[in-house]
Amino acid sequence: MVAGDATSLRRGIEILLALGGDDAVDAGGLGVQRVAELVGREKSQVSRTLRTLAEYGLVDRDARTRAYRLGPRLFALGTRALEPKLVASAPPLLARLVRRLGETAHLSVLRGGEVLTLLSESPAQAIRVADRSGLAVPAHCTSAGHALLLDHDAAGLASLFPGGALPPAGPAAPRSVSELARRLDADRGRGFALVDEEFEAGLVGVAAPVRAAHGRIVAALNVSGPKFRFADRLDAAGREVRDAADELSGLLGWRADEGEAAA
Repeated sequence: MVAGDATSLRRGIEILLALGGDDAVDAGGLGVQRVAELVGREKSQVSRTLRTLAEYGLVDRDARTRAYRLGPRLFALGTRALEPKLVASAPPLLARLVRRLGETAHLSVLRGGEVLTLLSESPAQAIRVADRSGLAVPAHCTSAGHALLLDHDAAGLASLFPGGALPPAGPAAPRSVSELARRLDADRGRGFALVDEEFEAGLVGVAAPVRAAHGRIVAALNVSGPKFRFADRLDAAGREVRDAADELSGLLGWRADEGEAAA
């Protein structure tokens, strides 16, 4: 690598770190001038670097305010980096949920508009939810999907599900992005996601988000089971799953009690 390339790389890293700082997060993004001030670089250099980072999806520019913020591709890369720790830390928590609730538990991550299951733990019952490890299912009609989408605003949901209509699923699945947004509001109010026959008839589930340092949702824990056996326990199960998700978040550096990253 020649000296100029190293300087450009260093400048790009400095800019990404600035956009990940408290100033940028609190303001919802930073303009070119403010980024230049924070990294101590010429405005023209910073502007060129930001355009390059935007081309690769590492930063995102708000068309209205012209402010830059960290982009979706960077978040996706961060999630990939966390997955080994997630997979290593989650099994005892999944086993505890299965032991206490007697239903199948999953660890999942978001992949576009779908939920990818990384791990599943099942009870020894004859009637149980199938192991979905490695399988992708729609996010809009699953409890894990709802938990993973809790921090998405209307614009974020619209980008994941363009056109406003949602693919058909279970009998109670949301049919539009606006309906999904209303259900996510209800999920936020109770502190965990709950679905009742949204993915398929006779299936219910609860889920809670797993957060990394700085509060970003990187995964979800969920428990699902047959409605005839699980429906009357959903509220209590939701609280159990939320506690387990908070515990896993703590292992990733998030302090749920204070709403900030662990020191």
